[in-house]
Amino acid sequence: MTHSDSSETDASAAESIADATARDPDGNPTLRDPPKLDAPPLVGNTLQFARDPFGFYDRLAARDEAVRYEVARQEFCTVFEPAYVQRILVEDDEKFVKAEMFQEAAAGFAEQGLLLTEGEVWRDQRVRIQPAFTPEKIRSYTDAMVRYAEQSGDRLADGEVVNVEDAMSELTLKILAKSLFDVDVAGRREVVREAAAALNARGDAGGASAFLPDWVPTPKNRRFERAMADFEAMVDDLIAERRAGGADGDDSPDDLLSILLTAEGPDGTTMDDAVVRDQMVTFLFAGHETTALALTYAWHLLGRNPDALERLRAELDAELGDRRATMADLPALDYTERVVEEALRLFPPAYVLFREPTEDVQLGPYRVREGTAMTIPIFEIHRDERFYDAPDEFRPERWTEAFEADLPEYAYLPFGGGPRHCIGMRFAMTELQLVLATLVREVVFDPTYDGDPGPLDGGDDAP
Repeated sequence: MTHSDSSETDASAAESIADATARDPDGNPTLRDPPKLDAPPLVGNTLQFARDPFGFYDRLAARDEAVRYEVARQEFCTVFEPAYVQRILVEDDEKFVKAEMFQEAAAGFAEQGLLLTEGEVWRDQRVRIQPAFTPEKIRSYTDAMVRYAEQSGDRLADGEVVNVEDAMSELTLKILAKSLFDVDVAGRREVVREAAAALNARGDAGGASAFLPDWVPTPKNRRFERAMADFEAMVDDLIAERRAGGADGDDSPDDLLSILLTAEGPDGTTMDDAVVRDQMVTFLFAGHETTALALTYAWHLLGRNPDALERLRAELDAELGDRRATMADLPALDYTERVVEEALRLFPPAYVLFREPTEDVQLGPYRVREGTAMTIPIFEIHRDERFYDAPDEFRPERWTEAFEADLPEYAYLPFGGGPRHCIGMRFAMTELQLVLATLVREVVFDPTYDGDPGPLDGGDDAP
């Protein structure tokens, strides 16, 4: 169940909210600003947010369906109503761009890549890249998904204490690099991991550097610059190796890297190497980090819920026996898919979306002014008791057809939504299910800590 893979709208919910808007004698809507959170003068809500970002969102959610506040002298508005999310991401998506504060936070990271470009540049890139994610292409990637998962399981020993996030990151990076770029990242993984860690550290909302320009020579900014220079140099080498191997020839691999190097735009030109590099950086980072996080959380949840683990294994034994899982098996692995969906509900790796209206817009009875930094906290919407019974509990069995039919559109959006939904969504869902189906029959991760792991890395929507 993936509401977010389509830009089709469920207009009834949005229209019902719009109809409730007060109107003047001429029938025109009388809009008001969303309520604003109280804040001390000068500093606004900056300190409240920095001390506990996730607790701050809890406070906003308890206030209203849309709430304004001020952080670092920037006007923010956070929305919790799925119909508003739908309007932002789908119905009025052309009136919104990635928020300027998000663009500033990502400065220096693949600025010409699919994640950060806008308008016609983004649309041209999306059209060129889409052929790498067709169902037929994804099917061709599944052998690598299963084979690397098997190898990962073979390296784990009984009683071994492992960092699951690190193990899943290594696995998903291998799968991604082989599937999309036909490259071996052995010996290069630490370059990618350090760039990811440096970017996440610089954007940590709990640190002061998150509110400083990227040109300020803070330790986190300097670390990020060094890490990105190494990352970009590594990708440049990969591109040069492909060029030297005849990327333009008939025998070149039919993968994303070849598509990036050869696909022509409307003007008949191909991407220059700097743009190709930014696309590869984007996918190598976002494409493996988010999936690794989703797997990490899934293992945590299964380790804490032995009944769900037993039911999952029973399904796999019944459907697969001793043979390897394939893409053709996925339709029959119903509970496996439910485990993935529930893990993505409780712990969406890209847990907040950032947008900014380019003009004044209406959301229900509210007017949101041009330039407001808007946030869509997916992790809050996914745990809203209006839509989910016992929202903090891991219940894969909740994902029945009846439940999904009653769930409002955009009350579940682990891959974003609208035209800019994650281009790798089907790739990720296939990978998550096949990796779980492969490893869970041989391995169980028993958490060595109490409680939930809390938020790991993650952030805005993937490309």
